[in-house]
Amino acid sequence: MTNVSVGKSNGDSERQSVGRGDVFWPHLFDPFRSFGHTLGTTVSNFFSPSAEAHHSTDKYTVAVELPGVKADDIDVSLHDNVLTIKGEKRSEREEKDAEKNTYFSERTYGAFQRSFRLPADVKADDIDAHFTDGVLTVSIPKVQEEVVKPRKINVNAR
Repeated sequence: MTNVSVGKSNGDSERQSVGRGDVFWPHLFDPFRSFGHTLGTTVSNFFSPSAEAHHSTDKYTVAVELPGVKADDIDVSLHDNVLTIKGEKRSEREEKDAEKNTYFSERTYGAFQRSFRLPADVKADDIDAHFTDGVLTVSIPKVQEEVVKPRKINVNAR
């Protein structure tokens, strides 16, 4: 189950649980899940990191779990109101034991990409991203609607 925030008309948000099979957010890698529990879950999760998106009255926030990924391997971009987070996860492990005359080496590499269509009310120039403890958090400020005060307009006779 995935928790999502659903906006209410009063500006607050409400948390709801949504399963991957629910229509709310279809998952691109669902076909891989049929290859078996272990392989299917590993393949789909490796290529599609978990994400959480929510909003408040002044900003949208997208958090993506990227354990084992370095900040230098992450690219965040915005084009036509689509926020794209992509990068590469690399893992290398090497073990040598001269006494047992053994050598083990394992390398895994894989690219990932997640895209989020943003509403029209974002301040594209003020988007901020930070990466802490394997979690990338992108803060997207909303354009604040200008409150227009009513005013009297004088009519001049000619």
